[in-house]
Amino acid sequence: MTAVLEHHWASGIRAIYCSTEQKAIDGATIMSDAIGVPYTAVHEFGENDRSATGYLPGPEFESVVDEFFHWPEESVRGWERAVDAQRRIVAATMAVLKSAPIDGDTAIVAHGGVGTLLLCHLSGLAISRDRDQPSTNGGNYLAFDRGTLRLIHGWRSIDKST
Repeated sequence: MTAVLEHHWASGIRAIYCSTEQKAIDGATIMSDAIGVPYTAVHEFGENDRSATGYLPGPEFESVVDEFFHWPEESVRGWERAVDAQRRIVAATMAVLKSAPIDGDTAIVAHGGVGTLLLCHLSGLAISRDRDQPSTNGGNYLAFDRGTLRLIHGWRSIDKST
């Protein structure tokens, strides 16, 4: 998260929202402390509900995630359906954009699956893991125009200067 603050656009952030999950709160706290903008935790920015299976080891988890994206209108092993998670995430995004200051950018600190579902929506594409964030050392970000909801760019690595 400290690397994201090195990007030129970070100085324009006037509102920070994050999921209620600890890793997102930790990231939002780092950003908030550095730029002096408080964050607001929003439950709806959480990952898809996977409580039906609990922790799954790496290869099994990846396989179930593949199914989650491949069958978005079905509950895979009791997980929240991808279409329902996407609706929740898009609605939360619209709500925070309505309440965020209009004189700057808004950062949403969340999770890869959250971003992927939002990216598919903003791109007008079907839910697909083909749009999933790439594996990088420091996470990824995407950007869209707040007024038009037009995607400015898809996933970019935080740990690469752009």
